[in-house]
Amino acid sequence: MSRLKVFLIVGLLLCFIIPMAIADDAADGDETTEDKSDGSSGKYYASALAVGLGAIASAAAISIVGAAAAGATAEKPEVFGKVLIFVALAEALAIYGLVIALMILLL
Repeated sequence: MSRLKVFLIVGLLLCFIIPMAIADDAADGDETTEDKSDGSSGKYYASALAVGLGAIASAAAISIVGAAAAGATAEKPEVFGKVLIFVALAEALAIYGLVIALMILLL
């Protein structure tokens, strides 16, 4: 099995399945009635998806940009500051996903 397949399987496990299981437990709560028509579990699923997709996109972007940044820095050390900005932009994707998840949960 290639490293990419292992990375994708572990990423899906950590970013989707575990947060959604936690969200399902949080949505259940201590309700005693059988009717759960308030739609609160949708918020938890949406926030888990926002964090999960943001983390996977950020990881993929950092792997591509980081490899290119390392190569560019090895050839020309004076471009380190410029390529660091691109790596920071890739890292910001995960932060955007977290902010969106917090907005979904709190608003």
